[in-house]
Amino acid sequence: MKKRGCLFLAAVWMGIFLTGPGWAQTRQITIALGSEPTTLDPQIREDGGERAVNDNIYDTVLTRTPEGDLIPSLAAQMPELVAPDTWEVTLRPGITFHNGEPMTADAVVYSIQRVIDPDFNSEQISFFSTIKAARATGDLTLHVITDGPDPILPSRLYWLKVVPPVHSKDPGFAENPVGTGPYRFVTWQRGQHIDLVRNDDYWGDAPQIMAVRYRFIEEPGTRLAGLMAGEFDLITNLLPEFTSHVPKSVNVLGLEHPIVILNADSGITKDPQVRQALNLAVNKMALANGLFEGYAQVAQGQLLSPSFFGYNDQVTAYPYDPDRAKKLIEAAGVKGQTIELIGTSGRWLKDRDLVEAVAGYWEQAGLKVNVRIFEFNEYLNRLFDRKTRADAIFVVSSNELLDADKSFSAYYKSGGVGASNTDATLASLIDAARSETDEQKRENLYHQAVKRAYDQAYFVWLLNIEDIYGLSQRLDWPGRVDARLLVQEMTCQ
Repeated sequence: MKKRGCLFLAAVWMGIFLTGPGWAQTRQITIALGSEPTTLDPQIREDGGERAVNDNIYDTVLTRTPEGDLIPSLAAQMPELVAPDTWEVTLRPGITFHNGEPMTADAVVYSIQRVIDPDFNSEQISFFSTIKAARATGDLTLHVITDGPDPILPSRLYWLKVVPPVHSKDPGFAENPVGTGPYRFVTWQRGQHIDLVRNDDYWGDAPQIMAVRYRFIEEPGTRLAGLMAGEFDLITNLLPEFTSHVPKSVNVLGLEHPIVILNADSGITKDPQVRQALNLAVNKMALANGLFEGYAQVAQGQLLSPSFFGYNDQVTAYPYDPDRAKKLIEAAGVKGQTIELIGTSGRWLKDRDLVEAVAGYWEQAGLKVNVRIFEFNEYLNRLFDRKTRADAIFVVSSNELLDADKSFSAYYKSGGVGASNTDATLASLIDAARSETDEQKRENLYHQAVKRAYDQAYFVWLLNIEDIYGLSQRLDWPGRVDARLLVQEMTCQ
């Protein structure tokens, strides 16, 4: 976006923001997030703060209804399989980016090539790992070519944010995003706020809310105080114990699974006995009912919910058995040794509390636990650093594809961004399932992968938590199963 455009949008925002008593009538809202985006480039990181903002600036090829059904977005219709490894996508006509660049097949092809380029090193690569190439076949049609049959390619396109080919080459792109979405970027005051205004040229239905400001408040108590004081209209990760105290609350069983990644290749967690002990030591039901006051369910020994393709209903949660956990720790010869547990604070609901609770259970089992809580950006650096992998890393995984491939490629398969094992058998099961077009065979392969990872205890599977939001009295929003904060679906009085 040119400087003149930025100044104009900033003036628009200030005009809205300074209307004093007419503030509510301007339909401006403020959303408080637990973490600030590390970048506003929508293709480089997998960052919750970034998604919360960019989901309103950028469109994707496909989208989902609030209930989770896939539907066209920039695509005019659902993609069509025209060859075993080729999907044809037809786009809507007449759409432009906020800076005037045309949204054409070339723009979508460029966006695909950009995100799968190994030199780009995107942390979102697990969403697109089967895509080999893309080529335009017309102004508004393109082919997406996969490295074999890929039955979930449409779900992958749900995640693909389309970027402008010219502007995205600007060195300042990550600080000045330009999409085709219902809101335009105005300004980012680092550490303070990000402002967006409504895109009055949006191709879809016009949003009711004219402007949105994002604030970054790590402490949940401070977010709550801001909501109660009328400073915020929506806060994320409302503490369960306060749902009855806020003007309004929304809770949806979400896609998020808190887990602890265990290093199966080095350190004391290399021993399967230790990894199993770390599972048995944690009372997950107590965490669901106590820490989350029932707004969570115990994860059934896998990084999937029952509604996900690949879920294995024959695998259940590791039981809470502290005595057996102690015996396994002693048998492994590591009693009294130190394990490093890395986490963050404010990004996910009760993330610090959950890390500290897990550490407490592990200490009761006979280990010393070195808990290290990092600011989110540094936490991500630790999570994705393959050279200095910690013994244990807390993470909350979500899976917007609703298919085992995404979770397993990222966390189960050796080399995945969240994987800490080199299990070739597990990797081969995941690879085989990815290109298997027979649905029953594919599901069976995932079931085997679930069982193998469970038996090897590559993670401590904890919970499936609900997304809980606090809302001001004047804001209405029902929530979504995929946790996207789409302002265009909100209304305010």
